[in-house]
Amino acid sequence: MELYFYNTQTKKKELFTTTGNVSLYTCGPTVYNYAHVGNLRAYIFEDILKRVLLYAGHKVDHVMNLTDVEDKIIRSCKESGVALNDYTAKYIDAFHEDLESLNILPADIYPRATEHIDEIVMIIKDLLDRGYAYKSEDGSIYFSVEKFTKYGTLHNINRDEMKKGVRIDQDEYTKDYFGDFSLWKAYDEADGDIFWETEIGKGRPGWHIECSAMSMKHLSEAFTNGYHPQKFKTIDIHCGGVDNIFPHHENEIAQTEAVTDEKFVNYWVHCEYLLSEGKKMSKSLGNFYTLRDLVEDGATYREIRYLLVTGHYRNKLNFSKDGLTSAKSSLKRIDNFINSLSNKIDEKSPKIEKLENYLVLFDKDISDDMNISNAISRVYQLIKDINKIESINKSDSKIILDIIKRMDEIFGFVFFATQETKTITDEEIEKLIEERKEARSRKDFAASDRIRDELLEKGIQIKDGKDGTTWVVM
Repeated sequence: MELYFYNTQTKKKELFTTTGNVSLYTCGPTVYNYAHVGNLRAYIFEDILKRVLLYAGHKVDHVMNLTDVEDKIIRSCKESGVALNDYTAKYIDAFHEDLESLNILPADIYPRATEHIDEIVMIIKDLLDRGYAYKSEDGSIYFSVEKFTKYGTLHNINRDEMKKGVRIDQDEYTKDYFGDFSLWKAYDEADGDIFWETEIGKGRPGWHIECSAMSMKHLSEAFTNGYHPQKFKTIDIHCGGVDNIFPHHENEIAQTEAVTDEKFVNYWVHCEYLLSEGKKMSKSLGNFYTLRDLVEDGATYREIRYLLVTGHYRNKLNFSKDGLTSAKSSLKRIDNFINSLSNKIDEKSPKIEKLENYLVLFDKDISDDMNISNAISRVYQLIKDINKIESINKSDSKIILDIIKRMDEIFGFVFFATQETKTITDEEIEKLIEERKEARSRKDFAASDRIRDELLEKGIQIKDGKDGTTWVVM
C-alpha cells in the first residue's frame, strides 16, 4: 500500500519509502502540568499516523520522549518546593493515563531527558571539538548558528536577518529573534538543586539537545558501546505540532547533523493548532481544557477522541462543547447501526454486491496524507446504504462488521461489545433499568436517556417491549 505524507521540509506531499522497520520519533510532553486537549490533538494525530503505517503493513519502532527538565519545570519546582523527580512523576503518570483513556497506541519506549545526561554531554563535547559550539563567559555552551550553513531550511528562515552575536538562553522563542542557542546552561542559583556535575561544567541541558540525544540513542547505534555518531541512521519520520518547527526541530536538525554528517530525518510531519474561542489553545492564554475537565463535565473519552480525530491534521480544528455534542450523536449513529445489524438478518436475502468498494475508497483516503475526513465519510456512506436495505444475510452482516472493524484500526473510536467486554454486573444493570423505569414514570426523559447511554457505553443495549424492558450484550 503506497502512502503519501506532506513533508514540512520539502513543502510537498511525497511517497513514503523506507527499508526495514519504520523509525518514528514523536515529541512528547513537557511534564510540568496536565496535558490539555490542544496537546492531545498532536498525540492523536501521531497515533493516526502510526496506525496508518501499521495498517499498510509496516513495522514501527516508535520513540516518544518525555521532557522532564526544562525552564518551565524548574520554575514550577521552585514555586512548589517539590523535588524534580517527585514533581514530574505525577504528570508523567497522568500523561500515560490520558493516552490509555484516549485509546492511543503506546510507544515502544518513553525516554526521559534526565536519564540521558551522559549522552547529551558526549554530543556537546563533539560539537565543541568540531567548532560548532563554544563556551560563553559564564560557562554556558552555545551552538553557533552561523557555522551550520543549512540552518533555517525547515522553517525558511532568512539567515541574513540573524542578529550577529545574539545568544538565546530561553528554551522557547520565535524566529523574529534568533541567534546562537544554548546547549548547556551553566548553573545559576535560580536553578536550586537542579543541576549535574559534568566534564563540561556544572549545569543542565538545553531543551533542544535532549531530543537529539534520545533519538540518536534509541533509533540508531550511535551510543552502542560508547559514542559512535558515524553509526547514526537517518530517522524515517519525526513528528510534532507546528509550534515545534521553530526553534525546536530546526535546532535538532542543526546539532544532530553537525555531529553525524548525515541527514537527520527524511520526513517531517506536523499537525496544526487546536483552536478554542478562535485562538490557539494554550495554557498561557488560559483557554484550555484538560481531559479531566471535560470528563468531569460529562464528556466521554470516545467523544473526545472522535472530535480530535475528525479534522485533517494539517487544518486548524476548533474545539467546542457543541463539537462534543455532535461527536456524541455521531457515535450513537454508529453504535445504533452496529446493534441493528442482527435485527436485519434474513438468510433468504440476496448477497450485497461490491461491499469491498467501501474499503477500496477508504484505503485511498488514508494513503493520501491521512485524509481522515474523507475516510470517516466512508463509514457513514456504508451506514446510509445498508439502512436502505430491509434485510441482509448473515454472511454479508459479518462482512459489514469486518469492514467497520478494519476502518476502526485507524479511527480507534468504534465500540464492539461482547460478553467478555461487559464492564458491569447483571445486578447493576437491573438496578439502572429500574432507575430508568422510575425516571420515565415521572416523565424525566433526560434522566432516562442518560441511563440508556450509560448502559450503551458499558456494552449493554436495552429494548423496551410489551413485556417490559430487556437487555442484551452488544
